[in-house]
Parts: sequence; structure tokens; C-alpha cells
Amino acid sequence: MSVPLIAAAGTDLVEPVASEGRLVLAALLGIGVIVVLIIAAKVHPFLALTGGALTVGVVAGVDVETAIASYTTGFGATAAGVGILIALGAMFGKLLADSGGADQIVDTIIGRSSPRALPWAMAVVGAIIGLPMFFEIGLVLLMPVIYLVARRSGQSLVTIGIPALAGLSAMHGLVPPHPGPLTAIDYLHADLGTTLALGVAVAIPTVIIAGPVFGLVGRYVDVPVPHRFEGKADEEYATRPSFAITIASVLLPVVLMMGKALADIFIDDATDPLRRTLDVLGTPLIALGIAVVVAMFTLGGRMGRDGVSKSLESSLPGVAGILLIVAAGGGFKQSLVDTGIGTIVAERVADSNISVLVLAWFVAVLIRLATGSATVATVTASGLLAPLTAQLSNGEVSLMVLAIGAGSVFFSHVNDAGFWLVKEYFGMSVGQTLKTWSAMETLLSVCGLVFVMALNLVI
Repeated sequence: MSVPLIAAAGTDLVEPVASEGRLVLAALLGIGVIVVLIIAAKVHPFLALTGGALTVGVVAGVDVETAIASYTTGFGATAAGVGILIALGAMFGKLLADSGGADQIVDTIIGRSSPRALPWAMAVVGAIIGLPMFFEIGLVLLMPVIYLVARRSGQSLVTIGIPALAGLSAMHGLVPPHPGPLTAIDYLHADLGTTLALGVAVAIPTVIIAGPVFGLVGRYVDVPVPHRFEGKADEEYATRPSFAITIASVLLPVVLMMGKALADIFIDDATDPLRRTLDVLGTPLIALGIAVVVAMFTLGGRMGRDGVSKSLESSLPGVAGILLIVAAGGGFKQSLVDTGIGTIVAERVADSNISVLVLAWFVAVLIRLATGSATVATVTASGLLAPLTAQLSNGEVSLMVLAIGAGSVFFSHVNDAGFWLVKEYFGMSVGQTLKTWSAMETLLSVCGLVFVMALNLVI
């Protein structure tokens, strides 16, 4: 059943600590502090979110000690709930890269594709590599292959590269175990298995449109292939795991989490042994933990104990900043919740004709445009809109997660580190980057919302 509009606010919402006007001012100033610190002062988002959270409490009239307590409570809860999963995902992604498994996936799929099918194959590669890896890591990993494929096929670098970037970006914004979707799932109390299934359903058509189809714009944007990494993508590693083993390792946590979702849907008896087993195995912490342990043998078996140990150890420093941002976002979210700002938002939306999914997407878009960070957009929008889930079904809450995720990747521009990363790797001008990468991100975001709204008609 489709419920596009938010119902009346739930009875479990926090009582506002001040007048509506003062709380709205507190929220706006809190978000304003975050935006100004990130854009103007170039402050790390962790510090910006911390400052924004304390601003919300103080402006709302809460004493400093209470404001700090709210922030630290949210910080700790998020670090415990999401931080472990991010760390496990980083470990798995590093094993995949260091073992040569990622190269095996790329070479196998690209090697079996005709020239006409190459953009489609690159979209598949981007999606598969993007499933366990962060966008920046996946981009760095794929660039030598994008160069090589474009050079050998004689096709535009944009035509080959855009589909791969679409696959990477869609996974980053829509599909767990990436930090953004995981954080939104945690804040909105969505079911991870359901969100994963719906996220894949939204991501597939979205990647097709924003990837291979939009990639045809490469015919009109002439970008010569840089001569970086020549020969690097041709290297063969005798120690690479096979394609079948690599794919099985990548999909293992996805299968486990999907199994839990299917068991919850089709097995009504909560005491059924099969359902209980699948519920345990499909718990995100257990599923990702199992995947890392299995990958140590399937992907890291030929790396030796020392190689596996070094790979796992080196995976964590790179995600320290993301962990802090996500946890600080949890503190900001808790500040919004404890002051009752979320209650005000829920009540106002309940009296309007605004679709909660469109609202979620729009709020994420605004924060994304202001801060340039998809992660900051996701954690801030999720925290602000968490009270709106009170009267939504599990499926609708999952769609809300996806709407926020889609909004978080809207129009990457000059305040986004990813914009400059793509610009430099592709050797494009700012204008060309806006016409290709930024336009692709916008199309990805809008298509994501369209398919989320379409699913809402049947859920």
C-alpha cells in the first residue's frame, strides 16, 4: 500500500524544550555553522558537526552540560552501531584490492566484452567494485583500467569512464554497507535487509540511465586519454584469486543479509530454527564479520599471514576520518532529537501535502549542495527527519533511506573533493567536469528519486 504523505506525528516524539520559533532558529543556525565551517573556514566535517550540535543545544536554551551530554550520547551510540561496520567494510575492501581480486573482476568482465558492450561492462565493474569499497578507493583502483580500455577500444574516455563512475557512485549512495546508507538505516531504524534489496532494485535502472546511456555524451566531450599508468593494468598476478572465488567473497555478506530479509518475510514463526539461524547470520555485524574472516582465506590465502595482517592493519587509518564524521553526525542528530526539533518538523510536515520521500530527498540535496559531502548530507538529513518515520511501514522507512541517499549525491561541484579527483584523473577542465561528472551525479540523484517513488506505489 502506498502512503506517500507522512501521517500524524507519533506519540513517542520528544517534547520540544522551547518555542517553535526558537527551535527552528536553533536548527538553522546549527546547520549554518556546519556549512560555514566546512566551506569558508575549511574545517574538518568532524569538528564542524560537533560545533553545529553544540550550537543547536545552546540556541535552543539547553545548558552546556546537557548539550554536551546529548552530543556524546549520540556520538557513542553511532560509533558503536555503525563504526564497527564501516571498519569491517574497509578491511574487506582492502583485502579485495591487495589480493588482486579486484583486478581479477575487472579483467574477467572487460576481457569478455565486445567494443559496443564495453560501457555496459564498465558499469557492472563499477557497481561490483563499489559494493565493498568507498568511492575514492574504487576510483583510484579503476582509473588504470578506464585508461587502458579507452585507449585500446578507441572510444571516448568519458564514454568508458562515466558508466564506471555511475556504478561506484550509486553503490556509495544507495547500497549498504557504505557509511551513508548504514548511518541512515541506523538513525531511521530501517531494516537493513529490506533496504539492501530495495537499494539494489533502485540502483540497477539508475546506473543504466546515468551510466552507459548518459555516457554517450562522451561523443561531444573530447578528452584525450592521459598517459598515466601505462602498462599497469596489464600486469598479471600469479597469486590472484579466481574470478568465481572473488565474486563469491564479495557477494557473501549481501547474500547473508538478503537471507535474513527473506526469512523475515516468508517465515512467520519467529521461533522457527531456520529463521532464527538466518536472522543471526544476516545481522550486519555477523554478516560482515563472516565475510572478512572468509576473505582472509579466499582472497588472502596466497598473501601469507604477514600479507593479510598488513592489509587489515593498513585498512583502518584511511577510514578514521569517515568514522569520526559519521559518529559526530550521530551527536548532531541526538542534539536535534533531544531538543524536540524533530518533533516540530514532524508536526509541520503532517499538516502539509509534502511527500515524506520528496522532502527527505530535498533536504539531503540542500545539505549536499552546501557542504559538498554526501556523508554529511546523509547523516544530517537522517538526523533531522528521523521523527517522520513514526507512522511509516518498514518498507517505506527503507525507501526514505534511499531517498536521502539519492539526494546526497546530487550535483557534485567545486566544494566536493570527488569533483576535483575526477577532474584531475580525467584531465578535464572545470567546465567539462560540470558537463560530465556533475551532470551524471545529478541524473543519478533524480533517477534514484523517481524509482524510489515508483516503488512507493507498490509498497
